[in-house]
Amino acid sequence: MSWSLVFWVLFANGAPAQPDFGFFVKRVQPIFLRDRTGGARCYNCHSLESNKALFHLQPLGPNGKWRREQSRRNFESVLGLIIPGEPLKSRLLLHPLAAEAGGDEFHSGGKFWSSRDDPEWQTLAKWVSMRRRK
Repeated sequence: MSWSLVFWVLFANGAPAQPDFGFFVKRVQPIFLRDRTGGARCYNCHSLESNKALFHLQPLGPNGKWRREQSRRNFESVLGLIIPGEPLKSRLLLHPLAAEAGGDEFHSGGKFWSSRDDPEWQTLAKWVSMRRRK
């Protein structure tokens, strides 16, 4: 089998591309900073050096925002929690989703979404499903 055929089989058949970084910065990252009823915001736990979870956020700057290089590191961290094109198989979407709605049984930070109809969940699902703009 030639390498060009291998490349075509792996990539030309519509294999999902990495989700868009710009959308991540504008629409996904703000979700990590939102206050939660009955729980802490994602940032409160996932930015701590003591938290050794797969999901780690960079510390915010003095202005309460991430610089571009910090956002890039956040993006890289979150990519480890998703399967591009597969929101229902992506830990980022399942871990904080209520078990009754198809989420994981346990998340030490609590369950943020009671259903997949939640606007935040929908935003994340859209991002995981999209292809990067060229």
